[in-house]
Amino acid sequence: MNHADTTTAAHRPLRACALAASTAALLVPQALTGSPAAAVTPDAARGPRGVTAVTYDLGDRAYRLPGTGEPVEIAGTVHYPTDLGKTPRPLVVQLHGWHETCADRAAAEARSAAELAQDWEAFAAASTKLFSWPCAPGTRPIANDRGYDYLGEQLARRGFVVVSIRANGINASSVWGDENASVRADLINRHLALWQQLGASGRGGLVGAFRDAATGKPRRVDFRHRVDLNKVGTMGHSRGGAGVTWQAADRHKDQWPTGVKVRAVLALAPAYNVMTEDMTAYEITKTPLAVLRGTCDGQVGREALSFAADATARSTAGFHQLAIPGANHNYFNTEWSPESGEVAARDDAAHDADRPGQCTEPGGSAYAPQLTEAEQRRVGAAYVEAFFGRYLGDDQRF
Repeated sequence: MNHADTTTAAHRPLRACALAASTAALLVPQALTGSPAAAVTPDAARGPRGVTAVTYDLGDRAYRLPGTGEPVEIAGTVHYPTDLGKTPRPLVVQLHGWHETCADRAAAEARSAAELAQDWEAFAAASTKLFSWPCAPGTRPIANDRGYDYLGEQLARRGFVVVSIRANGINASSVWGDENASVRADLINRHLALWQQLGASGRGGLVGAFRDAATGKPRRVDFRHRVDLNKVGTMGHSRGGAGVTWQAADRHKDQWPTGVKVRAVLALAPAYNVMTEDMTAYEITKTPLAVLRGTCDGQVGREALSFAADATARSTAGFHQLAIPGANHNYFNTEWSPESGEVAARDDAAHDADRPGQCTEPGGSAYAPQLTEAEQRRVGAAYVEAFFGRYLGDDQRF
């Protein structure tokens, strides 16, 4: 579950144009006028690329949050073209948002029962188990970073190296508001520093850390001079969207690791602190930014779009807004979606018994046919790929 810190904000006019695409009507920015079908087709001249997936995990307590001392992990999932070739490839970093950290099914059931009974003491006790870090012995962590494997694979087929990082320690922490965006940005920079060292010299904390994503067996991968840290894109979902915006903001560029340049930022249904009075902490003026949100999002309201518009109000780079009719919040992450069978996965859209198969945002009056999990991810991935293809791959079709 991902929630903005409040649900009200001033709305700015949407700077987008309408385009009929796929089976759903989409609000699509003018620079992304390629169809979803074209966006998901690999470069015909190169053909489909084989993709390999590995993971790395430097520990659940890899570092401590400043001020609170709460532990945070350094872990992630990497998708990359099996044949890395000789030319350094752009790097895309993905960051999930706020969701339960521990797959404690008994605690999830107890929380649901407590909510029905309005037993808030029992509700809090169950929630503490679901949002702990590290997880209790015998309880596996929810792999929130794996929820974007479908995006990682698709982008890797286009030639990108894609790293989806895990932020369970931050989700379980007491850090909220703008500080939450700040520590998420710091987590991104820590991973980027590791990749910069690995790519430049083949040294650092990631050496010997890779394991096959399917089998868990050690896997040696030579990323030296194969990753272009001068062409980095970031994608953040929900609170991760606020994190990537903060990380790329003009005011925080001096915190990027040496040799790293962020060239494109995508905020997917960003959840942020709408009580923020100083938007300069998020202001981006020279880096292209896109923001996507579904019309049936039950976690983040329309302020997600106005947040991005405010952050880029003085931008001289590309700015794009997309509203996807029938899309909710959680289906963009497979781990948060009911078909996964994962603990705490759910459909967050609002429904009406008189409108079967349709959805809206909570309290909304504009209903749309709800996209299935697969449909929502297919549409979302098409535009994610088009955005990064345009700004990291110089693909002028989009």
